[in-house]
Amino acid sequence: MADPRGFLTTRVRELPADRAVDVRILDWDEVHRHPVGDDAYLDVLHRQAGRCMDCGVPFCHHACPLGNLMPEWNDLTWRGQWQDAADRLHLTNNFPEITGRLCPAPCESACVLGINEPPVTIRNVELSIAEEAFGRGLVVPEVPGRMTECTVAVVGSGPAGLAAAQQLTRAGHHVTVFERASAPGGLLRFGIPEYKLPAAVVERRLDVMRAEGTVFRCGVDVGRDVTGDELRRRFDAVLVTTGSTVPRDLPVPGRELRGVLPAMDYLVPANHAAVGAPLAGAPVATGLDVVVVGGGDTGADCVGTAVRQGARSIVQLEILAEPPHERPAAQPWPTYPAVFRVSSSHEEGGERRFGVSTLALTDGGSGAVGGLRVVDVERVGERFEPVAGTERELPAQLVVLALGFTGPERAGLGDQLGLTTDARGAFERCDDFSTATPGVFVAGDCGRGQSLVVWAIAEGRAAAAAVDAHLTGRTELPSPVTASTVALRV
Repeated sequence: MADPRGFLTTRVRELPADRAVDVRILDWDEVHRHPVGDDAYLDVLHRQAGRCMDCGVPFCHHACPLGNLMPEWNDLTWRGQWQDAADRLHLTNNFPEITGRLCPAPCESACVLGINEPPVTIRNVELSIAEEAFGRGLVVPEVPGRMTECTVAVVGSGPAGLAAAQQLTRAGHHVTVFERASAPGGLLRFGIPEYKLPAAVVERRLDVMRAEGTVFRCGVDVGRDVTGDELRRRFDAVLVTTGSTVPRDLPVPGRELRGVLPAMDYLVPANHAAVGAPLAGAPVATGLDVVVVGGGDTGADCVGTAVRQGARSIVQLEILAEPPHERPAAQPWPTYPAVFRVSSSHEEGGERRFGVSTLALTDGGSGAVGGLRVVDVERVGERFEPVAGTERELPAQLVVLALGFTGPERAGLGDQLGLTTDARGAFERCDDFSTATPGVFVAGDCGRGQSLVVWAIAEGRAAAAAVDAHLTGRTELPSPVTASTVALRV
């Protein structure tokens, strides 16, 4: 353990201050700061890592799909042993600089200290180790000592595909990652706003993977430019990690109006513009009344993006009632509770409205959306019932649908590889991520359904072990989960 009295002497949970709201909304730079080697920052980190207890049973470890060894790298951080801390962190997580920015930290909800005190700042310690490691030159390519003659195609370069590709490359296989976008990273690069996950952070890790030997082929739409049959002929194994990309729609009158679009049709062009590569005809919120339908993280990303684009007004709607501000009795420790959370985007502007359902989208003229007709609702069993007398209209010239995703795109690659879907619309696979088509495996959100980045990485690592065993008859790669592992509902 770290400081044996740290959890008693340091009772306050400290996190580094974000950039000021009135400054950060003027650019696309990262909201959070991670100064490498800064004495004041390291002092706070030292104290917070020292709060980690000798709790006997580390529920933080259990709550993490990757099985991260939090008590061990908390101790090493407290001691200032950055190389050892980085090694222990990377032992279970290929991309801690990404999970440290994006993961909702179920580990912190399960922290034993959190039973009666604010939990250890686990996610910030994780991110700080990763940034210190990069800043100090401690992250170096792990080039395999020997190469096999086996070839693997990974289709999709999101977190699952990247994790699998890195593991398989380090096992000595010849790995090619196919990505239909112009650069690798999937939604990590283009779907997460630049102020939350800079493209440079993703590219920094990709450079390590390239140096290890992973090959990336971008601008290749597998299923159209290259068929599934061609992949099977050219590669010894094919791993499909295309994500859950079909957006859930809003089936109400007026859905066809101009100015109503899925979240990714708004965020992806915005991210291109943020890195200096604007797309022609991209939707922009400047001077408009914006309504975001959907109260999750993607909806919050749309809010922060609209703020930076200079929207006139922003409203985010959520059909569920406002969650409690404290852990509800029905969701005791160590579960991940449904509580009221405020993201950095919510700090910057906009209005959040809970318990609201959209009835219709109204025409503002010339076939463009002009507003939403909404009503307050109450949950009765499994249904949402309207509250009498609450129907009203909200002005909106841009409506962004952030309602989640229903599954992967089946046409093309899925059909060519003979992949079938389950009742949820995800590709079916066995516990070892294999499918009914020999040599074809499925991992990540396209097989799991929409989930967390940490689950995608865990599945990518586990699928890599399964592919390695398929190719060589055995594997020494870690396998943190199976395909049927029950997801922690976050």
